[in-house]
Amino acid sequence: MNVEETRNYCLKKKAVTESFPFDDVTLVFKVMGKMFALLALDADPPSVNLKCDPDKAIELREHFSAVRPGYHMNKRLWNTLSLDGTVPDKLIRAWIDDSYRLVLEGLPKKDRAELMG
Repeated sequence: MNVEETRNYCLKKKAVTESFPFDDVTLVFKVMGKMFALLALDADPPSVNLKCDPDKAIELREHFSAVRPGYHMNKRLWNTLSLDGTVPDKLIRAWIDDSYRLVLEGLPKKDRAELMG
């Protein structure tokens, strides 16, 4: 996936907003005000930070050279994925889905109900 495909996939999710809260080159995607993806537009190749189950995060890092601990994030819970073409798009979409789901699960019950309603 390239930057535009990644951005479009994130924006297709329910109640997602995008903004540049940190700088002009890090596009942040949030659901109900909580980050689930950060797209580094200035990286070469571009990269995306995604929330991940801690055990799965380690497994992905061991199996994919494009996956490393989350840059400027809690390295236990976040991975940085280089969008260098070495990881199949289907897997990237699944990892974005997982990140979105993990953030949803962490929302208060009231917010989850509002989102699903």
